[in-house]
Amino acid sequence: MRGVMDAVSDPTVRQVVVMSAAQVGKTEVLLNMLGVHVDQDPAPILGVQPTLSMAQAFSKDQLAPMLRDTPNLKGKVRDPRSRDSGNTTLHKVFPGGHVTIAGANSAAGLASRPVRIVLCDTNGGVMPHQLAKAIRELRKAVPGVKLGIHVHNDGGLAVANTLRAIEEGIVQVQGTINGIGERCGNVDLTSILGNLELKMGYDCLPEGRLRDLTNLSRKVWEYLGMQGPSGQPFVGPSAFAHKGGVHVSAVQRNPETYEHIDPELVGNSRKVLISELAGGSNLKAKLSNRYPELEDANAVRSILNEVQDREHAGYSYENADGSFDLLVRRQIGKYQPLFEPVYYRIYSPSNEQQPDSEGLIEASAKIRVGDTIELCAAEGNGPVDALNKALQRALRETFPVVTNLHLSDYSVRVVNSTEETAAKVRVYLEHTFQGGAFGTIGVNVDIIQASWNALIEAYQYA
Repeated sequence: MRGVMDAVSDPTVRQVVVMSAAQVGKTEVLLNMLGVHVDQDPAPILGVQPTLSMAQAFSKDQLAPMLRDTPNLKGKVRDPRSRDSGNTTLHKVFPGGHVTIAGANSAAGLASRPVRIVLCDTNGGVMPHQLAKAIRELRKAVPGVKLGIHVHNDGGLAVANTLRAIEEGIVQVQGTINGIGERCGNVDLTSILGNLELKMGYDCLPEGRLRDLTNLSRKVWEYLGMQGPSGQPFVGPSAFAHKGGVHVSAVQRNPETYEHIDPELVGNSRKVLISELAGGSNLKAKLSNRYPELEDANAVRSILNEVQDREHAGYSYENADGSFDLLVRRQIGKYQPLFEPVYYRIYSPSNEQQPDSEGLIEASAKIRVGDTIELCAAEGNGPVDALNKALQRALRETFPVVTNLHLSDYSVRVVNSTEETAAKVRVYLEHTFQGGAFGTIGVNVDIIQASWNALIEAYQYA
């Protein structure tokens, strides 16, 4: 239990939750916690035992002897038998605070103390109207009690239930960032904060901090090594993404037609997706500020036609901003390749004398930059890592800035699964570069060739 006590005495820790078996010293921990606050950090304290009789027994048999026999505490809590002490078995005053011991089975005893009762929807199945009814009935039974709410999302109603509870007067919400939790998760505090601040008039955060909400959400996902839902409300990458041409055209005229808030209020941004469903308005909204040529209807039509042809071949440009930008440049005559790939080779030692090479792969890349030929080799954790390092090494002397280009995500998806092992695959790469991120894609029956094509596009785009 030493770790628990270290957390209790740490001034930066606001809450300690202990999960343990019976008879392992939890009572001693509780006594030590009470002692720390009586001696070093005075405050009003409420201890709750399962029943009122157990509360009385705990106070007489364990709390009172500790307060009496501990040198640092002796004299800080006066003997309840003293006429003017103001202390009783269940309520003890000390300089700067008091400790009250109550029984969970005594509604009146709890209601008379500065305590909050947290209602828990542990199976996540309650409906909003049922929750509201339960809160009203509890308020009648225990007038004046402060209430909190802790719900799970098994019925997909965690946010709705929490907001309804707040309308009923709940003053505390327990949840998690991104709704992370067992089974279907807890209530997502990013959605709660967004709704409370922007739609219900509550001030939950210091002024201006709501704009950090999206960054906070993504940092938590990154820390956990997980990919959050693309459509996560308020903070997801696709929360304000528009694909259909009619949608984009409408948003340009009046954002409120398809956006419930200004995405910048929570640190997010509008995204216009390009696909075979897109119209000219999507294209202009996405790139017209960079390419004035897109005002030409013929240029727009030729770009959309190529997008449709390539998507039928397995490409997808919804998240591949880098590859799409290169496609546009080629169509309007502004594409000037910085280098020309000649070939690549992959060598896997694990196929020969080193079966325990732990996935290390050797790759070589040969490219032409102007009149110069560069041939470089590198070793990496897998073929894509090795190719990436070899290509960067070949370009580094001519383009030193490529050292700032970092591969941050790699995913593969089968395009035509009916072809089984002969199916095409679509490789998606995400790179970070000078504070931003972009995606490129490659499609081929050979996963290495598809990865190579996506890598080439990434370096050409950056």
